[in-house]
Amino acid sequence: MKATQKDFARGLPSGTDRASIFFFCGPDEAGASAAANKIIETLPDAGERVDIAGADLRRDPAMLGDEARTESLFGDKRHILVRATGDEAHDALKALVETGEAGAGDAAPIFVVATSATDKSRTAKLLEKRPDALVAMFYPPDLATVAVSVRGMADAAGLRLGGDLAERIARAAGLDVRLAQSEVTKLALYCDADPQSPKSASVEDYSEIGAATEEDGFQPVVNAVMGGDLQRLSTEIRRMRELGLNPVGLLLALERRAAQLAQITGRLGPRGSFDTLSKGEKAQLGIFWKEERDIRHQLSRWHRGKLDRLIPRLVKLHRALLSNSQSAELLLSQDLAEIARFATKR
Repeated sequence: MKATQKDFARGLPSGTDRASIFFFCGPDEAGASAAANKIIETLPDAGERVDIAGADLRRDPAMLGDEARTESLFGDKRHILVRATGDEAHDALKALVETGEAGAGDAAPIFVVATSATDKSRTAKLLEKRPDALVAMFYPPDLATVAVSVRGMADAAGLRLGGDLAERIARAAGLDVRLAQSEVTKLALYCDADPQSPKSASVEDYSEIGAATEEDGFQPVVNAVMGGDLQRLSTEIRRMRELGLNPVGLLLALERRAAQLAQITGRLGPRGSFDTLSKGEKAQLGIFWKEERDIRHQLSRWHRGKLDRLIPRLVKLHRALLSNSQSAELLLSQDLAEIARFATKR
């Protein structure tokens, strides 16, 4: 089965309850992860979560079937979350399907979030016609789309958002639905709201608990890294430590900018010019007027080939931060410097 990003914006696609293998791909890793979490929350008994790296499955395709058909330590249910790059999980999924058809038994639900893969990839082709699998591709959303998602989150939390508050939250989260969900959850707690006792939230309420603005948080670091500004980066890393900015949140902002540059580069083509983009096209690509100068400069630093090398590296760094939370700040600082140096190379 196949689904679209819009299907998930409206809720859950039909047939989700019949699927046990989910392959979510495309440049918007945040949207793909949010879709996986949305389905996991609806499982009758999600049980233990088992995280597997795509690189591990590439080395040992049989691992997926072994983990999916093994009970947890206490005999409870489990589900598998695979974070892969491209078609790293293809051989493992193929082996899982083939052994299942040969009578190997039921397997736990499997969710694959595959950055740099598309719905035309080998893995998508393997699964898209199966009634027990669901394939969906996710593109970086625009402000209006994320604002709609924020309103849905708020409704579910018992929050009534006034004015342009949904847009403010979406923009402060850098159009990342996971960070937006975190902001909505904090706002609901602050307002003492729940679905049985809805409360109204104002801009003033959000200013008390929300991130001030992107400019006050992650964006200056992102611009220094992607712009190859090594001198400015040292100042920004020091500020990052002084403010205690979340390393994973900062990396997510960097991943979004890399995905955005890749999307813009794809829209322009090999001979296109940034100056030919209309206001409507810029809005679709998430280019806000305050960021336009930085994005223009960063496009000159990052051609398609360099971005193709950068995005898998960011995914690998993301895994490292999640598995080494105590050293996350140090690991991130080292990689930010290396990425900025890479940006200066032609």
